[in-house]
Amino acid sequence: MTNLILFLNSFFSYLLLFIIIVALVIAACIIGAKWRKSKDQKLALSGGGETEQTVSGSEKA
Repeated sequence: MTNLILFLNSFFSYLLLFIIIVALVIAACIIGAKWRKSKDQKLALSGGGETEQTVSGSEKA
């Protein structure tokens, strides 16, 4: 019985740690997406968001 209690204690401890890590990852993704949208909006308003891109191997005339 003692082994079962020790196993469950360890299991729930790691489960709680896993849930906390998953919550932090989700929060980081949401914050990152908001920051990116904000940055894109600021660049669009200032007109600095348009950059010329070339295909590798081709040159501008």
